[in-house]
Amino acid sequence: MNMTFWKTFWASLIATVSAGILLLIIFFLIVSAMISSAESMFSASKLTVKENTVLHMELNGTIGDYTYADFSPTSFQLEKQFGLKEVLSGIEIAKADENIKGIFLNCDNVSAGLATVQEIRAALEDFQESGKFIVAYHENYSSKAYYLSSVAEELYVFPSGMIDFLGLGAELMFFKGALDKLEVDVQIIRGSNNKFKSAVEPFINEKMSDANREQVQKYLDALWGEMTKAVGASRNLKEGYLNKVADSVLIRKSSDAVTYKMADAVKYYDEVLQNLAEKVKVNEDSLQLLSFQKYALKKTKEAHTLTKLDDKNIAVIFAEGEIVDGRGDKNQIGGTRLSEQIREARIDDKIKAVVLRVNSPGGSALASDIIWREVKETKKLKPVIVSMGDLAASGGYYIACEANRIFAQPTTITGSIGVFGMIPYTGDLFKNKMGITFDRVQTNAHSVISLNKRLEEDELAIIQEGVDDIYDDFISKVAAGRNMTKAAVDSIGQGRVWAGKDAIELGLVDEFGGLHDAIAYAADEAGITEDKVAIKYIPLGEENQFFQFLENLEEGQGMQAREVTPLESQLKGVYQAIRGLSKASTYQARMPYMLWVE
Repeated sequence: MNMTFWKTFWASLIATVSAGILLLIIFFLIVSAMISSAESMFSASKLTVKENTVLHMELNGTIGDYTYADFSPTSFQLEKQFGLKEVLSGIEIAKADENIKGIFLNCDNVSAGLATVQEIRAALEDFQESGKFIVAYHENYSSKAYYLSSVAEELYVFPSGMIDFLGLGAELMFFKGALDKLEVDVQIIRGSNNKFKSAVEPFINEKMSDANREQVQKYLDALWGEMTKAVGASRNLKEGYLNKVADSVLIRKSSDAVTYKMADAVKYYDEVLQNLAEKVKVNEDSLQLLSFQKYALKKTKEAHTLTKLDDKNIAVIFAEGEIVDGRGDKNQIGGTRLSEQIREARIDDKIKAVVLRVNSPGGSALASDIIWREVKETKKLKPVIVSMGDLAASGGYYIACEANRIFAQPTTITGSIGVFGMIPYTGDLFKNKMGITFDRVQTNAHSVISLNKRLEEDELAIIQEGVDDIYDDFISKVAAGRNMTKAAVDSIGQGRVWAGKDAIELGLVDEFGGLHDAIAYAADEAGITEDKVAIKYIPLGEENQFFQFLENLEEGQGMQAREVTPLESQLKGVYQAIRGLSKASTYQARMPYMLWVE
């Protein structure tokens, strides 16, 4: 009887699991078929732009270097990222489109780094200088949204709205107190003189070191200076005046923004729409507002398909995310995967130049070195130009330093030339908190290196030697790539972070400019005339059709990808940073911390 029960039990269990798996497979096949059908139908249609159209630019979702959409199996949420390349291309195409009369800039926050926002702002400024208008409006503006929106010739705010213009600040989190309570001791090894390499500080300090405070203050001042300079130029206000507005908190309600010339008027949404209608000389009920995202995606796709695949002569390779060993996922730079992409561009005779778009806080020193090698080898055959995004720090700078030329924004965060290792000791945690102990048998003196065994002095010395060797190799490669002495690189290295504004003066960066500037320079170096430039984007040769599919569903209210709040973005960043460290290889060339500017 007992045997019969277990036979029945296991047969039922296997049948249930098998049926569940089969139903799951069928479900995903049906969904995939629906998406493929919708994508085919959507991609086949051509966007018709009516006369006197105004593009409605909201930019409220996440903006990265390229567009993608995906379903997260962990959060069961649809995740979207709108690409900078589509944003810039959309603005450029709209500038020449006779049916597009202007842009209605309508965003309260921009989920992107400051350098990305600066690049978009420059493109909008160019659009406006072509003779077309930009009108900005929202109920509330974050500091980044206001920085972007201030480019507009007319800026309005909701009567009971607000403009956040208080300056920039950085708040860092320290874990030492919590680790002490848990009796976890973090063993730190960083370059012998890497006093600015502060990624380790949260685990050993309760506040910022003097060196860290100095570097953070330096680059925050540089970023704020760029923001106030741009806002002042657009609003015809002096930087000193803007700092007074921020220091005295003079913008306390929307009417204050008008009083202090930070906005042109307070208006309700319908009044702004009436204003737009008057600008294009139509009745308000005839005003044509077209989603900028939809326009940019469709027009970029149409322009892309005009060029045959065999005609592509410049490879733009996106290196976005932390640098990890192996292939990594879509939010990471896998050393193996990126190296393959660079190698493929090198051996492709049709590709005459490579633009490497770097947007990374760094990560694995090993993976960074693997990528650096491919950049060096490619440079021997064809120009390699680096375009830095929001971050190109530590390992992000490592993979960039060998390029023929480096472009960055004044607000790009770069440098952080340094190395560290971090090994937690958890033996006391297990013993004193949970009563768990460990014992070992080993054939040699260092056979067992464990988190539950403190490193011996000679083991710490060996790891320290390894860190110092990697740092020496790092500064040697930077010196060779940037035509500097090792001593000069070391003097601005030691893990120190720099804003692009300072990095260009130090020789870490060659020229201010964005992705399009880097592409133009690469074409010139390769002898490709402007009318013959044809770009192969890697990893995405085309914009993600699933993203467009989601956009269509959202417009029809059939399905929505949930917007991620700023707090969620920060918590996700903290989680990813800690998760990255927990899975990290022994030696790290990583940005010291995450920086948010809202």
